[in-house]
Amino acid sequence: MRFTVTDDDTAAALGSGSLPVLATPRLLAWCEAATCAALEDELRDGETSVGTRVQLEHLAASPVGAELEVTAEVAYADGRLRRFTVTARHVDGKVVGSGEVTRVVVDAERFLGRLRPAPDQGAD
Repeated sequence: MRFTVTDDDTAAALGSGSLPVLATPRLLAWCEAATCAALEDELRDGETSVGTRVQLEHLAASPVGAELEVTAEVAYADGRLRRFTVTARHVDGKVVGSGEVTRVVVDAERFLGRLRPAPDQGAD
């Protein structure tokens, strides 16, 4: 996936620092987006994936206007679990970030159903 750093993507804008450079939380979001895109064709109707673990090194600064390419490759797969190697590079090839993102494939409705409060059983 390709992204261009905007003012809204900076550490100053996201509250993760005071400089006008790519914020680590935005880099992480882009890496997760790449893993979702990599899994998209494997998902059946009603399925989605959820992130469960992240390890990310932010190795270089990226100013506003910088173009980045973010890739995700499956490093490990076991049943519903997928572990991806992620890499973010400036378009000139300089590595900006790298790490691993683990996702688990889930049934979206069942997953969300677990978050809803149980119906009121009435007063005692």
